[in-house]
Amino acid sequence: MARILLSALAALALTACATAPTRYQPATGPAAVGYSEFRLEPGRYRITFRGGPGAPAQQVADYALLRAAELALADGYDWFRVADRFVQQEGGGSGPRISLGAGGADFGRRSSVGVGVGTSFDLGGGPALSQTLEVVMGKGEPPRTADVYDARAIRATLGGRI
Repeated sequence: MARILLSALAALALTACATAPTRYQPATGPAAVGYSEFRLEPGRYRITFRGGPGAPAQQVADYALLRAAELALADGYDWFRVADRFVQQEGGGSGPRISLGAGGADFGRRSSVGVGVGTSFDLGGGPALSQTLEVVMGKGEPPRTADVYDARAIRATLGGRI
């Protein structure tokens, strides 16, 4: 019986470690890893890239920029400006926890006391980050202001790394 219980616990621990890797792909659901976008108006999008648990913040940011570049080029634009940027973190942030419990019972002539100690660990791989960008797209020579990106350069630089 103890072997069956230990085997089941080991399988559960391994399943908990199997988290979704962060890949550049369309998100298939509201909490899925990948990108999604919403067209606010012509030349303006809200783009979100959600990374898997433990994905580096820079990777999540780069993939959101890459999606913005792809949309700009697909719509015939040359550049885009990040008008707003929002980062959200879900899960993680908790370390090992230890708990202690005690209890007793009286069974007529016999009484019993029990003490237990337990531990728990977050096996999810860390927090899941998502970055949302609101981008405004343009044609021709890009303005020389902060947060303006050349769509072709971003696709060539970041697209070659995935």
